[in-house]
Amino acid sequence: MELFDEIKEKMIETNGLKLHTVMIGEGSPLVLLHGFPDFWYGWKSVITGLKKHYKLIIPDMRGYNLSDKPEGVENYKIEPLIEDIKGLIETLKLGKVFLAGHDWGGIVAWAFAEKYPELLQKLAILNAPHMKIFQQKLRIDKKQQEASYYVFEFLKPDGEKFLFENDRKWLKFALFEGMINKNNFTEFDKEQYLSAWTQPAILGGVNYYRANTSFKDWTGKITVPTLVIHGMKDVAVLSSVLEGLSDYVSDLKIVRAENSSHWVMHDQPELVISSFKEFF
Repeated sequence: MELFDEIKEKMIETNGLKLHTVMIGEGSPLVLLHGFPDFWYGWKSVITGLKKHYKLIIPDMRGYNLSDKPEGVENYKIEPLIEDIKGLIETLKLGKVFLAGHDWGGIVAWAFAEKYPELLQKLAILNAPHMKIFQQKLRIDKKQQEASYYVFEFLKPDGEKFLFENDRKWLKFALFEGMINKNNFTEFDKEQYLSAWTQPAILGGVNYYRANTSFKDWTGKITVPTLVIHGMKDVAVLSSVLEGLSDYVSDLKIVRAENSSHWVMHDQPELVISSFKEFF
């Protein structure tokens, strides 16, 4: 595929491990963080539209694809995850960056913005709940509890087993069938995911859920300008997580992607690209 001919790939040493990192484009640095069950390629639908305007830095998060996969649930707490990104920014001498995250990448981005606002110009969050709001929703919101059934499965011993049943049926359905714009995913794209979904990588992703069951030590207060893009047809992270965001985020813009699932970058890539260009 043409994209693979254009990107530069490096193993970046940061915070005691190595992150496989893809870089492409010129301009102000924009760091893109993927979620679960994803890897850097999750941004493929927007890379072409963004590379002319930004220097894109897209790591495989720890535990995923070609990045290091430390053993032990404690190695996937939010604190080392944000230190990975801090080290990445410092190693590459990026200065203040634009930061965007989807799903778990968004949760890491929320936490990063709280702890290291001085390293950010602006923040963008795509279909990733604010951690304080999401914790509350999981306690009191029955619809979000039902939508998050898989989260509760992951917390059980060996709870990840269902991911591998029936030739990884759940994983394939969650991504390949979960998006609305299915034509945006080719057989080549699917092959990249099937390759990335080796068991150690998936277990690393599951540990994000197991290691981060409480955010009581975080205020959730975000002071950097923040753009939230939310696919309103997301069946995993319901749109109710947008309620009360302004209580935590002092400078907030929300874009509701009415025709998007959880995978807003694939369902409405032009909306994501134009929103980024307008905001960043």
